[in-house]
Amino acid sequence: MGESICEQIRLVDNILQAEDFIKLRMEAGLVEIPVEHARKALQNGLLNVSAIYHDELVGMGRLVGDGAMYWYLQEIVILPQFQRKGIGTMIVNHLVDYAKANSTTGKFTTIGGVSAKGKEPFYEKMGFEIISNGMKKMIEIE
Repeated sequence: MGESICEQIRLVDNILQAEDFIKLRMEAGLVEIPVEHARKALQNGLLNVSAIYHDELVGMGRLVGDGAMYWYLQEIVILPQFQRKGIGTMIVNHLVDYAKANSTTGKFTTIGGVSAKGKEPFYEKMGFEIISNGMKKMIEIE
């Protein structure tokens, strides 16, 4: 019996390139964004992690926030053919562990995020509470 896919995944911090970020988003059905937006988003984030399988980028996740009290999971994206194999769980655990290890300024921290519709059970299994007051506002920049 061979290794599971998760045993063959390497998680690598802060190597994600803007072009790969955009490609993964699009392959997962998210909207395309300009490369300048992707570059700036990656620069301004606290941590990004890439899931590498046989030298291929198959998933990613980002952590944004203030780096002390509030952390937000963003773009937990796994290529469709690699979903439901534990890679998303690996990525979320990696980001949560980073937030815990770096939340040394207080007694609590909050890790939040917005789930794609239908993905809420994934986060609930990982101990996240689904709340109704999440919000976002899309602003078109000209």
